[in-house]
Amino acid sequence: MAENLQLEGRHGKSRVRVSRVWRRPAAAGGDIIVEWNVAVSVVSDCLPSYTSSDNSAIVATDSIKNTVYVKAKECTQVVSMEEFAVILGRHFTSLYPQVSEATVTIVERPWERVVVNGKPHSHGFKVGVEKHSTEVVVKKSGSLLIKSGIQGYSLLKTTQSGFEKFVRDRYTLLPDTRERIVATEVTAWWRYPFEHVSQLPSKRFCFTQRYQDVKKVLAETFFGPADVGVYSPSVQNTLYLMAKEVLTRFPDISSIQLRMPNLHFLPVNLGSKENPLVKFADDVYLPTDEPHGTIEATLSRPMSKL
Repeated sequence: MAENLQLEGRHGKSRVRVSRVWRRPAAAGGDIIVEWNVAVSVVSDCLPSYTSSDNSAIVATDSIKNTVYVKAKECTQVVSMEEFAVILGRHFTSLYPQVSEATVTIVERPWERVVVNGKPHSHGFKVGVEKHSTEVVVKKSGSLLIKSGIQGYSLLKTTQSGFEKFVRDRYTLLPDTRERIVATEVTAWWRYPFEHVSQLPSKRFCFTQRYQDVKKVLAETFFGPADVGVYSPSVQNTLYLMAKEVLTRFPDISSIQLRMPNLHFLPVNLGSKENPLVKFADDVYLPTDEPHGTIEATLSRPMSKL
């Protein structure tokens, strides 16, 4: 380019909302519905559109949007959001010669089947809370990256948590404690080991089931046994144990990143020495998420990366 400048660009379509229903009889488990918020970003050889108003190589973002709905229609069998993202990525990198890479990000609205009188409803659903997400990168060479994640996974323990023997200096007001509420809203991303489309298993890999498995392991490790729990000396230690347990249990996950803000429940003491209106006794708290501590880390197997 002129003046020794280097230009790199990408374009796509964001917030493409699509819902797909797969109809099944009640005897087969009932209907299945998904609602996805899809974003597609492509790297393509259309630099003249930036430098000389030549749009002849641009794949219109409207076409990208329409493709999402067409491909959803073509999925006559149930697919996971990870599989759908791979389908979209392979489509854009194979159909258009100028597209060298496609990144597809999907966040799912969690519609959960309702239970009526102890029986799963054949076509009734309610909205859940935490959200399943994925990011897939497909290159024209077939190179592949698949990450799955969870957003908004709120966890809390009323006891069995403490924080002590940390750095103490003239800025420190926080007292040591071995008894506190610990609460967090987990954001997790984990990477699968498939690095090329040819490595995808011939027998379909159940990404959705693995998402449920990971969510279960994260919660079990955070809480500990139902009757006695497990002591947490810090959010850092709990985060590490959660990540380690995921990698231990699932060899098909190569790395995991956890972000766990420390959402504080502050003891309430109201009044003065002469008039103790509310005296804290491990019972009344002020919940607050501003400001909050932020703890995050990535745990990987050797030679893996997130």
